[in-house]
Amino acid sequence: MTDKLENSASIVHRVIDHVFPKAPDFFLLLHQQATQVLHTVNLLVDFMGTADIEIGKHIKRDEHDADTIKINNIHILNEAFSTQMDREDIYRAIMDLDAIVNYCKDTVNEMDVLGIAPDRYTYEMASALRTGCQSISAGFTKLGESPAAAAIEADAARKAQRRVEKLYRKALAELFQGDDFLNMLKRREIYQHLARAADRMAHCANTLHDIVVKIS
Repeated sequence: MTDKLENSASIVHRVIDHVFPKAPDFFLLLHQQATQVLHTVNLLVDFMGTADIEIGKHIKRDEHDADTIKINNIHILNEAFSTQMDREDIYRAIMDLDAIVNYCKDTVNEMDVLGIAPDRYTYEMASALRTGCQSISAGFTKLGESPAAAAIEADAARKAQRRVEKLYRKALAELFQGDDFLNMLKRREIYQHLARAADRMAHCANTLHDIVVKIS
């Protein structure tokens, strides 16, 4: 009798799991994606400090890995019956994280094409971007267990973006001296890529904070 009841319960559970599958762990998926972003940004800082061509190539390979993660996460999101947080917020986080990596790759590509070497400002902006991405990664790590701690990390990431913005303005003020207009235009393009990467980081931090508000 007991065996029959256990078998019946098992069948019921399998039917329920089939009709109402468990939600994917988007806390883990976003944490993994943010970790990949941080890996790329770490490489960007190394590149800005050394101008090592091999590091630049590694960043380009990282972009392909990041794109694979993005596509996989979007597929899981589309297929998920339910989620632990707002679907739109998850989608925004996925896309913003991917955009940061794209800007890292674009920065390195254009420095190569334009013949621009790293300078003090590209290094400092990349370093500030890394500080913010460290907070983003930590925030998504803490999100499931401690939303309040995740919100603190989101604030730290926004602070890092403001640091990048200040460096960007300072770099432009120094750049537009003299009459080497071609160099001015080339370097401004590189500074803009780094500033835009920081903007997407801040947008991701805003999304992280929105998630915290909704699940708290």
